[in-house]
Amino acid sequence: MAAARMGLRTALYTLNVDLIAQMSCNPAVGGIAKGHLVREVDALGGIMGEVTDAVGIQFRLLNTSRGPAVWSPRAQCDKQAYRLKMREVLESQPNLKIKQAEVADLILEPSTGHVGTGAPGHPAEQSSADFSVTENREPRTENCHHLLGIKLRDGRTVRAQAVIITTGTFLNGLIHCGEQQYPAGRSGEPNAVLLGEALKQLGLRGCRLKTGTPPRLDGRTIDWSRFQVQPGDDDPTPFSFRTKRVAHLDKQVPCYIAFTTEETHRIIRDNVHRSPMYSGQIQSIGPRYCPSIEDKIVKFPDKLQHQLFLEPEGLNTHEIYVNGMSTSLPIDVQLAILKSIPGLESADMLRPGYAIEYDSIDPTELERTLETKKIAGLFLAGQINGTSGYEEAACQGLMAGINAALKAKSEAPLILDRTEAYTAILIDDLISKGTNEPYRMFTSRAEFRLQLRIDNADRRLTPHGRRVGLINDEAWRDYQAKQHRLESMKELLEKAKLTGDIVAKLGSTTNHVGTAAPGRPAEQSSAETTSNSARATDFSSALGQPLAQLLKRPEMSIECLVPVLRDLVPDFFASSVTSMSSVVNLPSDLRNELKSVETEIKYAGYLHQQQRSIDRLKKAEQRSIPDWFDYRSVSGLSREMQEKLLKIRPRTLGHASRIPGVTPAAVSLVNVYIEIQARRREQAAAL
Repeated sequence: MAAARMGLRTALYTLNVDLIAQMSCNPAVGGIAKGHLVREVDALGGIMGEVTDAVGIQFRLLNTSRGPAVWSPRAQCDKQAYRLKMREVLESQPNLKIKQAEVADLILEPSTGHVGTGAPGHPAEQSSADFSVTENREPRTENCHHLLGIKLRDGRTVRAQAVIITTGTFLNGLIHCGEQQYPAGRSGEPNAVLLGEALKQLGLRGCRLKTGTPPRLDGRTIDWSRFQVQPGDDDPTPFSFRTKRVAHLDKQVPCYIAFTTEETHRIIRDNVHRSPMYSGQIQSIGPRYCPSIEDKIVKFPDKLQHQLFLEPEGLNTHEIYVNGMSTSLPIDVQLAILKSIPGLESADMLRPGYAIEYDSIDPTELERTLETKKIAGLFLAGQINGTSGYEEAACQGLMAGINAALKAKSEAPLILDRTEAYTAILIDDLISKGTNEPYRMFTSRAEFRLQLRIDNADRRLTPHGRRVGLINDEAWRDYQAKQHRLESMKELLEKAKLTGDIVAKLGSTTNHVGTAAPGRPAEQSSAETTSNSARATDFSSALGQPLAQLLKRPEMSIECLVPVLRDLVPDFFASSVTSMSSVVNLPSDLRNELKSVETEIKYAGYLHQQQRSIDRLKKAEQRSIPDWFDYRSVSGLSREMQEKLLKIRPRTLGHASRIPGVTPAAVSLVNVYIEIQARRREQAAAL
């Protein structure tokens, strides 16, 4: 989609066009940190957020009891509607053609100056001897092959300037359900064997990973009265900055919370030897932060119960997803587990859970653009790079598409800094550290997460999207108008002083407006609300101070100032797409903009402190390590450091410092020797 929107003729090849955007596991988008990624995809011009807003059937803003840095949206989607809507959007995109075919091989040619024996499309298997080595140096990481296109299983060839591979779990996929195992990309679909074998011949380091999915139930056979209801937000926060209101605002469906029992745990303990994870049938590593139910029981034996979520898969189906019960246990054990949970005694299992093993490529084989170091024009994105989740795959796919298009246009790549996006953190982590388990994004992976909030993703990234051609004129005008509104509101709060009239107006509203985070006014206890209101009404010491200073008080929220602001800047509130029935029930579009201003003011000190740290980090990032740099001639650099640096070939000192095991002392040595080796090269050139 990105390449097509950037004006390039693009083809999407898939095994089954009817299953484009099929949600293989949970029909949900977003969650902690994952919602940040979707917001960033949208800010750059991607479509995941817009499609989710169109087909979401329950929306919740998570973590609102904590600070704004970790607020994150999540939506339960209509599984079928998501697939159909995504296909509709793709098919309406100019320059994009969708084709059903199996890609069997890549067509390559040796790069200029590289000695290779592989014929185009069938390169010989690479070894370290295939790279030219001079002056006792490690093989250069420059491309040794150039990609010309792809070869389909039916014999056709397709020429292309760039190819992006996004294989998900299909690459030599193998499903496990108890003692049974069979090849598949996901249940009921064939795996990609030919492409998997072709990639093995390219000399790229690979590994085998594992993930899993839980059983699906017939909702008509569940006793819903036994479970706690988990409703959506009354006025949801959309994923897309271009969405004013979500499509199913008035048709949201609830999810339900269930718990395992001691009997559940007994059944699992008695049968854990039949799980492929524990019988030795599965050798690969699964996701640490999305463990199977048998993993939970074995690794946390002190836990008396585990939480499960019963989530509907759509508005027109009775199928229920049992979130938290991913398993590869035999079907008879899965049925026994379900019957041990109160409310599920009579539940019919429509689809059993299973585990799946699949091939991936070591992401340290990639550049920051997600292009492979060894094959020019070949980009990888998604689970093939060792990540898990739709959201992690989406941001990689977008960045790979953008950079493939820029490469085809002979333009400079788009490389985001890890201080400006979770997307950049994900890519930097992958190419610097690699992964031996499916990588999941968390807010804790960000050094400066207060700078990387969901509310400012557009301010951080939309200018990049505009530069590369993914943000159209209308979206750009809306973005500029929003930034002007926010800046004007912030300026007003910093200039307007607290007067007696304003105090009187605030005093009449603080007993009705709490300090709850957006979408969660009901979560406050009555005691907390009373306490906050009592503190908020004491404004005598703040008379004459700017309203911004008042807003920095912990007990104050910007909602408390709405009656005043509505009089001072009526145009701001007139811009809302929905009517404001009361001060308490602010429409989500207004509320989100106001909370963004509040965050910038309330956390200004922390933001300035982080900005200074960011500036120091960027100095290290700007110090590039030349391609010709010879790590083996650095006196005092241990063999271990040499091996790590030669494997990754970092582009900057900052990149080198994030490689596991590379010490600050080693980075300092490299910094010194960049100058030493540069002088030696100049002297040699002068002779």
